[in-house]
Amino acid sequence: MSDDRWVAPAVLLAVDLVILTLRESRLHVLLIERGVQPYQGAWALPGGFLSHEKEDLLAAAHRELAEEAGLGPDQLHLEQLGFYGAPDRDPRGRVVSAAYLAIAPRLPEPVAGTDASEACWTPVAQALSDDARLAFDHAQILTDGVDQAREKLERSALATAFCGPTFTISELQDVYEAVWGVPLDARNFYRKVQSVDGFIVPAGPTRRTEGGRPARLFRPGPRTTLHPPMSRPLGRAGKETT
Repeated sequence: MSDDRWVAPAVLLAVDLVILTLRESRLHVLLIERGVQPYQGAWALPGGFLSHEKEDLLAAAHRELAEEAGLGPDQLHLEQLGFYGAPDRDPRGRVVSAAYLAIAPRLPEPVAGTDASEACWTPVAQALSDDARLAFDHAQILTDGVDQAREKLERSALATAFCGPTFTISELQDVYEAVWGVPLDARNFYRKVQSVDGFIVPAGPTRRTEGGRPARLFRPGPRTTLHPPMSRPLGRAGKETT
């Protein structure tokens, strides 16, 4: 087809947000209940269309997060997850969405607004279950976001942000188990953590555990990138994040 006969398709730009945190030792995702069609009453990731043609994608992501869940840009660092543009992903027409990911500790309760009837933290395992049926292609976007979050824990010191100022290795292991969705062998985990120079450093006196035994305390070290990485057990991580 020659260039003079080609007509640019009408495409709408949108943003979708995968916001993850740990609550009660489980990985949770921020979901909103849609208050408008399509998928009115269904659960979905926060997001929406760009407000005008000159709005930056990242600015749109922060605006939607504030409007639909009451979370400000100072609370979250968003990084781009990917683009989603299947022709039939939105019944309103051709919509291409830029998805963003954030995983952060101690996030507050969300406050629903604009076209969201409700906003809440939902266990990832529940959100990805067959009964959930998230709107649009949000189950796929969430799955990709969880996979990227798991990889971040392999290669960065992010897990220490979910612990207190000082923590035991057992408490750090709890974070990895919650995000990876698999149980870990305590001895192997201890060995891997100690093999990464500068990942964690001793923090003085011991703390007695629930069983009454003393446990060494640590704090985050200077290293932010882990080498060697904290590799997940092969073939075990999946949707379930208990």
